[in-house]
Amino acid sequence: MTEPLLTYRGTVYPWQCDHMGHMNVMWYVGKFDEATWQLFAAIGLTPAWLRASGRGMAAIEQTIAYKKELMAGDTVSVHSLVIETRDKALRFSHEMRLQDGGAVAATTTLTALHLDTAARRACAFPAEIRERAARLMAKA
Repeated sequence: MTEPLLTYRGTVYPWQCDHMGHMNVMWYVGKFDEATWQLFAAIGLTPAWLRASGRGMAAIEQTIAYKKELMAGDTVSVHSLVIETRDKALRFSHEMRLQDGGAVAATTTLTALHLDTAARRACAFPAEIRERAARLMAKA
């Protein structure tokens, strides 16, 4: 199996916790979003490249599974893999783990479209982006 890429490290802060005392769902999504941009950069979809090329990315589907509550002070990491590359879409996953002990706190799978920002339509990835994504693809 391809080794997942470390795409995020962070801490759960008290203001990220809800009235139940654990990290609110919006912060899981935020941390996964930061990991997404690191994964995109690793395959060449950097902000500079996207702007210069008139391209963008848009999430069209996301599923999240919450496995373990996170509390203020917990340190976490996110590891990511590409699941599938298509002509105009990319499917990938993130796994958030507690640094202390390695328990899985949450997982998510996303599908994102590559966009022509002027035409406001999906467009094909360049070959070099697809090749880089393939190198990060999960292999059975």
